[in-house]
Amino acid sequence: MSAAADTPEKPIAAKVLVIGHRGACALLPEHTLASYARAIADGADFIEPDLVMTKDGVMVARHENEIGSTTDVAAHPEFSARKTSKNIDGHGVSGWFSEDFTLAELKTLRARERLSQLRGTLYDGRFQVATLDEIIDFVALESTACGRVIGIIPEIKHGTYFRALGLPMEDALLATLTAHSYTSAAPVEIQSFEVGSLKYLRSKLAGGRHGNIRLLQLLGDADQQPGDVIAAGGGLGYAQMMTSVGLRDIAAYADAIGPNIRTIIPLGPGGALAAPTPLVHDAHAAGLEVHAYTFRPENCFQPENLWLGDDPCTFNEAGSMVEIRAYLDAGIDAFFTDHPAIGRKALCRR
Repeated sequence: MSAAADTPEKPIAAKVLVIGHRGACALLPEHTLASYARAIADGADFIEPDLVMTKDGVMVARHENEIGSTTDVAAHPEFSARKTSKNIDGHGVSGWFSEDFTLAELKTLRARERLSQLRGTLYDGRFQVATLDEIIDFVALESTACGRVIGIIPEIKHGTYFRALGLPMEDALLATLTAHSYTSAAPVEIQSFEVGSLKYLRSKLAGGRHGNIRLLQLLGDADQQPGDVIAAGGGLGYAQMMTSVGLRDIAAYADAIGPNIRTIIPLGPGGALAAPTPLVHDAHAAGLEVHAYTFRPENCFQPENLWLGDDPCTFNEAGSMVEIRAYLDAGIDAFFTDHPAIGRKALCRR
């Protein structure tokens, strides 16, 4: 291990936050009210709704605008003709897309488990697609019931793509947050993989009206680019954004970065965690918090030396705890997890 690994970094946030990644999606279908409820019950500080747009301009929670993998739309013959192929942020995608459905049509669908071979199908067909308005109202009620404030960390998905369709998300999101008394005061952190989306939001927030809202620049793999940069034919990539110079640029418009956990501590020979990279140190030096994604409880997502047995599908709480603590020692300020109860335990037993 390097000297940096021997001397753990210190988070710059007041406390390390547990973010329920798409709710508690290791246990219930992602982005459903049931998944968010479980995340809150298990101690999540924030819940995360990824946002896409419907044909009639309503923000709903789905990880992608392609909804075939997370709903039962394929079982609805009335929608069979809507299956198509599109170019989304430079990638060809086939399936059914949220922007081709009204909210009323989406409400006839039911959620299904995206990782069905890993997490089963017990809850398939039980839950509706939730709107952002419904999620905010639900979190407000849960906050009152449990006696603590629960933050919301919405992600704008494919902002440039939706803007080109006449469905811009940034102003709609701010209007929705302002319209609800809960999100006019509770902690909110808006996240995006795109740069322009966050810079626009920063300009709208500059007046100080939304003092409870922070911005998170998500960072993809080193060989990838933000969707808005691809659309504009630009050269900026995530590798450049993760340099000390790139991080200082991000700090001009965002409060935190959201990198993949392996860009913080990569896997070394044999699949074990290697020494930490300079990313956390450099981000902190630029004044940015580090909100890392994503910790998952199954063997197949963890370093191989932490596996419990040989089955990739095995639920491995002990391995996940060890992994999370290594990243806590590396100085992260918050982390996304599919299983918030494990994340909370990793913090409480330190």
